[in-house]
Order: sequence, then C-alpha cells, then structure tokens
Amino acid sequence: MINRIKHLIQNGEKINVEFKAAQGGVPQSIYETVCSFLNTKGGEIILGVDDHRSILGIDQEKIEKYKQDFTNGINNAQKIFPTAYLEIEEYTIDNKKILYINVPEGSQTYKCNGKFYLRNYDGDYDITKNQNLVSNLFLRKSSTYSENKVFPYMEMDDLNENVINTARQIAVNRNKNHPWRTMDNLSLLKSASLYVKDYTTQKEGFNLACVLLFGKDLTIHNVLPHYRTDVVFKQEDEIRYIDRLIVDTNLIDSYTLIMNFVEKHLPSPFYLEKDLRIDIRNAIFRELVVNTLMHREFSIQQYARLIISEKKILIENANRPRICGNLNPNNFRPYTKNPTIAKIFKEIGFAEELGSGVRNILKYSKTYFGTNPKFEDDTLFITSIDITRKDFNLQLLTNPFERHQERHQERHQERHQERHQEDVIQKILEICHEPMTLQEIMDILDYKDKTKFRRKYISPLINNGLLRYTLPGTKQSKHQKYIAVDKNNK
Repeated sequence: MINRIKHLIQNGEKINVEFKAAQGGVPQSIYETVCSFLNTKGGEIILGVDDHRSILGIDQEKIEKYKQDFTNGINNAQKIFPTAYLEIEEYTIDNKKILYINVPEGSQTYKCNGKFYLRNYDGDYDITKNQNLVSNLFLRKSSTYSENKVFPYMEMDDLNENVINTARQIAVNRNKNHPWRTMDNLSLLKSASLYVKDYTTQKEGFNLACVLLFGKDLTIHNVLPHYRTDVVFKQEDEIRYIDRLIVDTNLIDSYTLIMNFVEKHLPSPFYLEKDLRIDIRNAIFRELVVNTLMHREFSIQQYARLIISEKKILIENANRPRICGNLNPNNFRPYTKNPTIAKIFKEIGFAEELGSGVRNILKYSKTYFGTNPKFEDDTLFITSIDITRKDFNLQLLTNPFERHQERHQERHQERHQERHQEDVIQKILEICHEPMTLQEIMDILDYKDKTKFRRKYISPLINNGLLRYTLPGTKQSKHQKYIAVDKNNK
C-alpha cells in the first residue's frame, strides 16, 4: 500500500485522486470531495500532501483527532446524506505521517451540506442548480445497481424484524455510540439507504438491497424466485454429493449458515501469527463467503455455488464483468457491485474496507491449501483454488448413506428439542393465567436452574409480549410475579 500511495503522489491530482494539505485540521472541503467521488466514479484522498505533491505530513499527536473528526463528519447526515461509512488509514511516507481515504463509487445520489457535487478532472463542482446534470445523476445511479430497485407497495411487515434487531445489536456491540442504537427500524433503514425514492417513477419504498438483507423468506422468494446459494460437499469427480445445503434466506443469516457448513467439512490447522493463534480457515472463507453474498448480480437468474471437494474449492457467482478474463489479484483494483449491501456488511463486521478480502485470502491461502486462488471475471465470477497440501484432510468423508443417517438423526433431535420448548412455553402461559412467581412456575414444571429458565423461557416470552411483569417498575423485586398477556384484551 505504501508503494501505491507513493505512486499516487508522484502522478498528482486527477479525477479520482485528491490531495489535502490539512495542516490546521480536517478541511471542510474534504466532504465536498467525498460527495463528488461517491456521485462520480469513486476516488482516493490523501491528507498531509499539498497540491504541488509535497509531503507535509500530519503531527502524530493530532492523528487520532483527525480520524475522529472525519468519522464524525461522514456520519453526520447534515453534512453527508445519505451517510457514508468510510475508513481513514494512517501511513508513514518519508518519515512523515499521512492519512489515506478510499472512497468507492456510491450506489445512491449523495449531498454535501444539501448540495449535489460531481468530480471533473481535479475539482469538485456544485451541480445543484443544473437540473439536467442532477437528473442525469439520478438516472445513472438508478440504472447502475440492481440493488436500487424500489418496491413501493412493500411494507414493514414484509421484513424480518428480528434480523433488523440483530444487525442493530451487532453494530452497537462494535460501537456503543453507533447511530443505529437510538433509531427505530424505519429510521435505521432510511439512514442506511434501504428506504429510498426512485426519481424515475417518483415512487418511494424499500429497495432490493433491503429485501435481501432483511426480508422475510417469503418476501425474498416472491421478489427473486431464482435467488439461492447451493453449497455442496462431494468427493472428487463424483456427481453425487455427500452433503448439501441450499441457502435461500436473507443475506445475514445466509452468511452464518454457509460458514457453519464450511466449519463442518474443512479442517482448522494450528497456525500462529505473532504468538497468536489464527483460524486461517475462517479467515479465508469469511472473505470468500462475504464476497459471494454481497458482490452478486442479483438481477441475473443464476444461483451461486460453493463446491468443496477433495482437490478443489470452486465458487461461481452471477456477474456483470468489467474486466473479462483472468484477474491478477496482486494488482487489480476491486469494485463493489452492491455498495449498499456492502455498507451494511461493513457496519456489522462481516466485511472490511474494499480490497481487504482479497488481501486476506492471498495472505493465508498458500499456507492453508498449498496454492493461491485463481479469479476469473466473466458472466460468472469464478474463484477456484486447487488443494495441493498432502496433509489436508476433509471432515466427515463418510459414505452418503452414513451421512444421510447422521443428518436424519440431527433433524430428529432438533425437532424433538423444538417440540419440547414449545410445550414448556405453552404450559407457562397456561400456568400464568393468574399471577405467579418465578419459583412457583419452576416448581410446577420441575425446573431447578433459575438463571437458565429465566433466560430460555421467561425473558423471550416477555420480549415477545406474551408475558408481563406485575411490578414493571421493580423487576428485581422479591414480590415480582408474571401474568400471561391476553391478546384480545390487553
């Protein structure tokens, strides 16, 4: 990365490169540049370099304040709208500190301080009063990304509230001051560019990105009947598979399901990096799976595939290519096909900055597989990795009948546990037709572990509005009781 930044400085400012001397703090003009890059073709900003390519550097003691000020600025809807989640990175060039920001092309139309900006050569231009340029900007954005398609008749009930809440909680766990923390669901979706206005039809509503991230399964199937990821584990050159998983749920749950499948079948060898153990299997497949989910061209009726076999890993993804043919992962510049989806993945920690995924795959692939991956950019984006390590042992290489029996037993056990839990919940609601203490409920059901019982049954029933406290103001009171909620007469 250092060499790349040096190259950028040597070649000077361009339509996609901007220098800021930034000697007195983060310049306010940087937000106009961010806005123009987002609205045009993306670009790179370097703080600590002047217009004449001189490296001035930034005082080390002020670096953290610069980072904080910039982060606060791009998360301020009054300054950049929709908000843009960008990283500001620190590097040392010629013994001087500089700050680097990569701004990808945005999938939405962006404003800075209420104005539209475009990039032209090495300048940022306010086009707000030029109706033709503004109209062309909206038309170009709406036609570039399929994730922008608006569904004006879709309602909140078509979305999975639990998944929205999960995403919010993950974001807040990563950053306790995350703006989603205090937002209701609709405000969250609007702030994340998932509820937008289609300026070609003048209709507004949830877009395809929102459906794929947070839609109920039925909603997703109605909107994209062809959407799915087929995950297969098979022996080399065999048509029949040993294990298979068809994933056709929301993208957030899809990530977990596919990663669980990978962990079940691929080994996790012991690997130390600077005295810390690294799970290089998960480090590689985290990136492969995330890229498969968030960089797909969803408008194409082609499902994605991940095939694990004894000698090869193969991933195929629907694609609209920009560079047809084999890619050199060491020097190609990645681009995101679905920036809004990528932004949400980044907020919840599933993805990092653009390009980091390829770097992580290359970093560990040779150690894990024995070879580096091959990338082919065509109507299908294909990632193939040959497995040449002789000590590479796949998990559960049993015959299909044994694996079928194992899956059948697992499903039977899961159904039994689900039925048992449903029976306990029903009994609790029947018992609590009159106010009951926690101990009274547990005595009737013959449960001993109070903490586990409260976490597994009582708290979910309260959160779902099926049970309520008799003393809501003093929840820890020894006189606290619980009573079932009559849905017909709250």
